[in-house]
Amino acid sequence: MRLLQAKISGLGVYAPPEIRANDYFERTVNVSDEWIVRRTGIRERRICRPGTPSSELAALAGRRVIEDLGISPAEVDVVIVATATPDMIFPATACLVQHKLECRRAWGFDISAACSGFLFGMQAAVQFIRTGALQRALVIGVDVMSSITDYSDPSTCILFGDGAGAVLIEPADERDDCVLIDFLHEGDGSLAGSLRIPGGGSLHPASHETVSKKMHFVHQDGVSVFKYSVCKLAELCQRLLARNNLTINDIKLFVPHQGNRRIMAAVAERLNLCSSHVIVNIDKYGNTGAATIPLALQSAMNEQRLNRGDIVLLAAVGAGMTAGATLLRWSY
Repeated sequence: MRLLQAKISGLGVYAPPEIRANDYFERTVNVSDEWIVRRTGIRERRICRPGTPSSELAALAGRRVIEDLGISPAEVDVVIVATATPDMIFPATACLVQHKLECRRAWGFDISAACSGFLFGMQAAVQFIRTGALQRALVIGVDVMSSITDYSDPSTCILFGDGAGAVLIEPADERDDCVLIDFLHEGDGSLAGSLRIPGGGSLHPASHETVSKKMHFVHQDGVSVFKYSVCKLAELCQRLLARNNLTINDIKLFVPHQGNRRIMAAVAERLNLCSSHVIVNIDKYGNTGAATIPLALQSAMNEQRLNRGDIVLLAAVGAGMTAGATLLRWSY
């Protein structure tokens, strides 16, 4: 069977209008703006109204893609939602998004890989397209991180924001510059305790005890996550480039998960990338989980740092631990 090429044909993002700047944390948990910026690179983040579900943000981002491309929602074959903050344990948030977007012919499912989820979802979509099984796949990374953040914990509450980003993946014509070239994904469950929400699943079902112990919020071993992220991101990127006979000099733009500016700087240094080849928008959005990479791609487009045919390297690390890297040629 001849495999097709796949491309990103559309991009849309959504971030809530409310901006929460660092001075909020100076007042609430006595952490200074200077300390937050120095340790994380974050100056502000977007925060949803309480009770706003992930499906709402996801549908807004997905609708922008569909409307910008001028296609009918009925032309979407599958909706894949990457999220660590689903509306409910079930049904899948993808089903709720499918309904909100009126993608009547589409089926859908969720991917739970935390901050790596968008890359994982994108590659799942690519395989559907390459085999010819589907023609249009809508992939959405979304997280309402404010819903799982303990705002009395200064080690985590300063990090997170809310947002969503979506791409449409379709077959690439032979004339198209953009193809999703290759990917590498990894997982290491031995590090699962480094970044987790311990309560609410089958291991620790919701109870008065899990609520009182704040087990439904993000818990993180920051040192462990930092070390793993730097080493694994650099390693995956180097292996992926070598497998495709490319060097770092071939990369026009590096788009890393926006988890911490120091992590991104350390990875770029290991890859011998100068800052002009790295997109960073964590200062404006914070860590939005699965939404960071599409939001960063949109920032790159707004700053006119992406041109048709550019080779772009995407990379992310998330709870699990999960990690992934993707090579593509840009399509716009």
